[in-house]
Amino acid sequence: MSNSDQLPRRGNWVSKNIVKFIFWLTGWKISGTLPNVPKMIIIGAPHTSNWDFPLALGLIFHLGIYINWMAKKEFFVKPFSYLWQWLGGVPVDRKAANGMVGQTIEAIQQRAKIVLAIAPEGTRSKVERWRTGFYHIAHGANIPIVPVLADYGRKTLVITEPFHPSGDVETDLPLLQARYVGVIGKNQDKV
Repeated sequence: MSNSDQLPRRGNWVSKNIVKFIFWLTGWKISGTLPNVPKMIIIGAPHTSNWDFPLALGLIFHLGIYINWMAKKEFFVKPFSYLWQWLGGVPVDRKAANGMVGQTIEAIQQRAKIVLAIAPEGTRSKVERWRTGFYHIAHGANIPIVPVLADYGRKTLVITEPFHPSGDVETDLPLLQARYVGVIGKNQDKV
């Protein structure tokens, strides 16, 4: 790690090589790199299976990046809640959506470094339209969105180029979703 490395780091060569071995064993690859910036939102899609979670954890340790991720508060049951929080998990009450975007923007602005991962569908079920909280958080905090594609067809996690939101969600959302065209989720019927 160099002094010019702005990403929040975690893990070591042992954790990285264990994940590399598991990915090699299962046939998964990682394509692309994260931008060297201290703050960003990663969006991962399609989110169609519980298997997306271990893949995301593998990506985190393969890259050696400390990533925060949000999940419904019901996921954080003891004794596993301690593990999820150590892994970067942040419990959220999805019913109390009012103010969550503003609170998240404030938390981002108070930190020197943060990488926040969000599933834009907000669920493993099929959706017609992505939720837009991630977009409003990125725009409000003035940080890039980095789309990551979980392509089960090619067994590849693809890190794409950063996207800088303009503030016009109706124009920008289709541009982000276009990056996922042709990507095969674990459960294709939910895409």
